[in-house]
Amino acid sequence: MDATTEFLTRIPRSSGGKRRWPLELKAQIVAETLIDGATVNEVAKRYGLIPSTVSDWRRMARTGKLVLPNLDGMDFVPVQIADSKSLEVVPTPSISLTRVELLKGGVTIRLAVDTPAIRIAEIAAAL
Repeated sequence: MDATTEFLTRIPRSSGGKRRWPLELKAQIVAETLIDGATVNEVAKRYGLIPSTVSDWRRMARTGKLVLPNLDGMDFVPVQIADSKSLEVVPTPSISLTRVELLKGGVTIRLAVDTPAIRIAEIAAAL
């Protein structure tokens, strides 16, 4: 617990004294609640949070506002697939690409449209 307390002292605080949790740390905390056997209450207590704050962050993750890291022991959440008869298929317009552009800050990298996806991923990771 001492290591956690020491860690928490490094979380920046607003002028009102409220902690400003970085998105990466929020995501890490939420991911820990998804490990088999973990509970929101125990994870919140470990970080000195109230459980409703962690629940709010979990809601952010469900709506795509918080991207979670992969943790060992994390299980998939069960899903329910809708009956395919009730789904309406909407055709998407075809897109004719002439090149692929990777943008990062002020850097633009233009690649041929037939560049292999693995090469594009390697370049993107290097940015």
